[in-house]
Amino acid sequence: MTRIVAGTTYPFVMLLGIVLHTLLSTSGASILMATYVPILTGAVIITGMEHSFYYRKEWSGKKSDVAQDGLYMLLVQVILPKLVTVGIALTLLETFKDSQSSISHYWPHGWSITAQVLLMLVSGDFLRYWLHRASHEWPLLWRFHAVHHSPHKLYWFNVGRFHPLEKCLQMAFDTLPFIALGVGGEVLALYLVIYSINGFFQHCNIHLTLGPLNYLISGPELHRWHHSRLVKESNQNYGNNLIVWDLIFGTWFLPPSREVGALGLINRNYPLKFWPQLSTPFKKGLDKATDQQ
Repeated sequence: MTRIVAGTTYPFVMLLGIVLHTLLSTSGASILMATYVPILTGAVIITGMEHSFYYRKEWSGKKSDVAQDGLYMLLVQVILPKLVTVGIALTLLETFKDSQSSISHYWPHGWSITAQVLLMLVSGDFLRYWLHRASHEWPLLWRFHAVHHSPHKLYWFNVGRFHPLEKCLQMAFDTLPFIALGVGGEVLALYLVIYSINGFFQHCNIHLTLGPLNYLISGPELHRWHHSRLVKESNQNYGNNLIVWDLIFGTWFLPPSREVGALGLINRNYPLKFWPQLSTPFKKGLDKATDQQ
C-alpha cells in the first residue's frame, strides 16, 4: 500500500486539480472558484497524506511552526501578490491608455489554453531558474533567500516562507511579463492551479517516488536536496515547476543511494519567526554564520 501511494499520489492529486478546475470552468463557476477550489482540495489531501504517509516524522509541523507559516501564507502569499498585481495592472493601463503600442501581440492568444499554460510553465521557469540560481550565488540576493531556507524541516505549509521583498522580485519574473503580454484569465487560472499544487508537493512531508517524473517535474525528491544544510547539495535543483532547465544547465541532483541529511542554514540560531525574519537580510553575515552561542 505504501509503495502504491508513493508512486501514484502526485499524478492523482495533480490530475484531480486540473479536472476539478476544468469542470468548474465549463459549468459556469466564477474564475476564483474554479481556481481556489482545486487548490484547497489539493491542500486538504496533502495535509491528510502528511499525517498518514509521512516521509520523516520529525518533519511534522508543530503548532508554533504552523502559526509562523500561516503569517507568511496570509501576508506574503495572499495579500502581497494581490496588492502588487493590482499596482502592476494599473501602471500598465496608465502606460498604454493613450498609446496604440502594446506587446500583447507577442503572446500566442490563439493557441489552446493547454498550449498557453505549457508555454507559461516553460518560459516562466526559465526566468525563475536564473533568478533562483542568482539568489544562491549572489550574496546580497542570498541574504533575502536565506529566509526560505531557514526551516529545519519541510512540510507543505512552509512552502510560502519568503521574505516580502524577494516575493516582489519573484513576481517581477513570473507575473509581470505575463500581465504585460495580456495573458488571459483562463490561462492564468489553470497555471495557478498547477503552480500551487506542485509547490505544495515540493515541500510536502510525504513518502513519494516520482520515478521518471523526476526528469520533468521539480518535485519533493529533488527539492529536499535543494534545502540541504550542505551548500554543495542545496545549490542544485533550482526549478520552480519543471526541472528541465536544471537538466540543461547541469544543476539536476538526485543521488541514488542515500537520503538528504539535515536541512536549513549553517547557522542553527538563525531566527525562525516571521517578524524577526523581516530584518534578517539586513544583518550582514547572519545567513552564513556558524552556530552562535
